[in-house]
Amino acid sequence: MTGAKTYFVTTAIDYVNNLPHIGTAYEKICADVIARFKRLEGEPVFFLMGNDEHSINVKREAQARGLEPHAYCDQMADQFRQIWKSLGISYDAFIRTTEERHAEAVSKLFQRIYENGDIYPSKYSGLYCESCEAFYREKDLADGKCPQHGSEPKWIEEDNYFFALSRYTEKILKIIEEKRLLILPEIRKNEIMNILHGGLEDISISRSSFDWGIPLPIQPDHVIYVWFDALINYISAIGFGWDEDLFPQFWPADMHIVGKDITRFHCIIWPAMLLSAGLEVPRMVFGHGFVSLKGEKMSKTLGNVVTPMDIVDVYGPDALRYYLLRDSSFGKDGNFTWENFLERYNGDLANDFGNLLQRVLTMIRRYRSGTIPTPHTLKEEDEALKKDCLALCSDVRTFLDPTRGGDVDFHLALARLWETIRHTNQYIDHTAPWTLQKEGAEERLDTVLSSAAESLRIIGAVLSPFLPDAASGLFEQLGLPDRPDKLTPEAPTTWGQIPAGTKVRKPKPLFPRIVPEEEGSDPPGKPKPKKKEPGKKEGEEVTIDQFDRFDLRAGRILEAERVPNTEKLLKLTVDIGEKRTIVASIGKAFAPEALLERTVVVIANLKSVRIRGILSEGMLLAAGTDEALSLVTLSGQVAPGEKIR
Repeated sequence: MTGAKTYFVTTAIDYVNNLPHIGTAYEKICADVIARFKRLEGEPVFFLMGNDEHSINVKREAQARGLEPHAYCDQMADQFRQIWKSLGISYDAFIRTTEERHAEAVSKLFQRIYENGDIYPSKYSGLYCESCEAFYREKDLADGKCPQHGSEPKWIEEDNYFFALSRYTEKILKIIEEKRLLILPEIRKNEIMNILHGGLEDISISRSSFDWGIPLPIQPDHVIYVWFDALINYISAIGFGWDEDLFPQFWPADMHIVGKDITRFHCIIWPAMLLSAGLEVPRMVFGHGFVSLKGEKMSKTLGNVVTPMDIVDVYGPDALRYYLLRDSSFGKDGNFTWENFLERYNGDLANDFGNLLQRVLTMIRRYRSGTIPTPHTLKEEDEALKKDCLALCSDVRTFLDPTRGGDVDFHLALARLWETIRHTNQYIDHTAPWTLQKEGAEERLDTVLSSAAESLRIIGAVLSPFLPDAASGLFEQLGLPDRPDKLTPEAPTTWGQIPAGTKVRKPKPLFPRIVPEEEGSDPPGKPKPKKKEPGKKEGEEVTIDQFDRFDLRAGRILEAERVPNTEKLLKLTVDIGEKRTIVASIGKAFAPEALLERTVVVIANLKSVRIRGILSEGMLLAAGTDEALSLVTLSGQVAPGEKIR
């Protein structure tokens, strides 16, 4: 890359003694949204991730598996990359601390700091937590234990080299107060300021008791302390120490995204290292909250870890991305539960978003032979939808750009997107294309269908940084040739970009509704079936003669419309060998247009009853709740009226 400064966003690099859980994935997904949104707006972006491989815990895990540390790290790097790929993480580079370019950068930065007089030999005596590989003062502990891991730190004594961190207290305070280093959210900044006002102590930056790490340039029998080593990844990946022409195009970092537990390393130690070496400090550090499982922090020790693949393998990557981004504030702790996940999936993704796409495509295929029509004069309701869509990208940007005076609020950005999704659904309900078709209002129908498709295009464009697979699926089904991640900056801010005559495709659910077959405990990926009590049967027994009293027939839905002034009721015309009218309480889960041409199972000999003045002559078979309902449908060449046996 050459030219102007590139927007540089990073995540923390991960220890490889364990595979990522969804809390780790949360950080990467959030950074990915920032990177993708910047690219959508036409800004050059460099998005960095990586692995921290010089941990003593990594070496121990390798030994436990009978592997050399390098071989173990190679295996884990492959698995990490595969997980990030499965989640659609669009990083531009992946740095590993065992790489030669990283070792060169570490040695060069160490040498600069040493030559500045900020490194000196001394004996370290103090407390050390092996889990987070951090030194602690007595006053920083919680009841004598590590505040992050709840374990008692070990007392160690070693001949080490120290970094004169105490010299940089006032300088770091100044750069924070002058907002040269922006720390978000405000609570993280306050924590850092309290530490600084309490005074800093010099820190050990080498270890002499083990050899897994980068040797000290000035004393090769010491290795560089893992945190001093790891922080340098942010500059080793972009040329420092090996390509000095490349480095200025990226540095300083525009945003470091890290967990709240390591903000002190990034907001105190890292700026001090850079200042000592004569380099600029990062522009921003965002310390995000944790994702817990039912209120407990995820831990391999506790056995309550949910991995990304538990969810991705069953529900797809965008379902996990949406839930983590939507269900909690980025700066605060979040809580994962399977119940909330399924509610978000079925309610927001399957019902709101999925049904909108399906109903628009179904109407275009039914009323215009699958071709998006030419719009005519826009009426007030069309203009209102257009205005909403054209403001969408700018409104979402305000929630993602903290330089505008706020935090980074992914949940609010998605809430704003869903306002437009629901507005478009309401627009369709209000304009009632099915009625326009019956009345022969051809020009008005053209405008409504074209406007609904255009709204979907803009929704898909702005949604693409958050749910890249779903946005691509939307564009494909709309018949659009462009990939959402290759759009011009004007695409989400310009109306009328779908050419008339564009052929849409047959609708395919982007988020098939999930209804657990049986109630069960929280699953790894899918609810587990409930265990039956010994000898207990699930309901009253019936004989075959009693079952034969039900006349179950295949029925094809020919027409569907909402019963006026109701939320749940749909009036259906169903072919079961003869046409029947059925009033079904499925309106919360299905848009009328999404039901057309489906082959369902009908109880044909159910006693007829009047519902809202409409004679209902049968019942559809379905399962689930009102909002998360699945119809019993038939596949294959089953003729209407064929008896179900």
